[in-house]
Amino acid sequence: MKWVVTGANRGIGLELVQQLLARGEHVDAGVRSPDDASGLAQLAKRPAGAATLRIHRVDVSDDASVREFAKAIDGRPVDVLVNNAGIIGKMQSLEELDFDDMVQTYRVNALGALAVTRALLPNLRKGEARKVAHISTGMASISDNTSGGAYGYRMSKAALNIASKSIAVNYRGERIISVVLNPGWVQTEMGGSGAPTPVSESVTGLLRVIDGLTLERSGLFLDYRQGDVIPW
Repeated sequence: MKWVVTGANRGIGLELVQQLLARGEHVDAGVRSPDDASGLAQLAKRPAGAATLRIHRVDVSDDASVREFAKAIDGRPVDVLVNNAGIIGKMQSLEELDFDDMVQTYRVNALGALAVTRALLPNLRKGEARKVAHISTGMASISDNTSGGAYGYRMSKAALNIASKSIAVNYRGERIISVVLNPGWVQTEMGGSGAPTPVSESVTGLLRVIDGLTLERSGLFLDYRQGDVIPW
């Protein structure tokens, strides 16, 4: 199958690429700075067998960059798009909020995923699986918010969630599946070393859920472990 993964230079994105290549998949990996993506460069040097890896420059918060990214994929079919690129922004109290930082967090986490999906819509239409998986967070669940704070991050990911639902509704007739996935609290640069979930475990679960997606599950907010539905 043919996959596109954004934010592929580290953490969940890099592990996604690694596990996909091990499965023999074809991957177009998007990163903001390919020159700094040493992990991807190492993967590209490995004997790939049937798998292929193409590395592309993309800043998901810049629509011109997203259009160039789509052009680089050159009209090829895309079976699965994983919108993984994201930032956490500043963790501040209400009194200290930096609204410029919040806007940038929203541009990357919500509008960035929407821009990439729009740009690759023609490619998805050519694919067989037609799946769009947006990496969200349990912190975007309004029902599950018992600790407050993280205004920019929570709000941007909640916006991503509603965008995914709209995509699912609007493109159901074309068999395009759109879901948001909670990867858990993961041991990445964003999640920190104290997080309980190893990145390999999170990604193994995410791929299991993505592989099992059907049109009936389109529009849902799903957990990485067993694909359980998370309350909005």
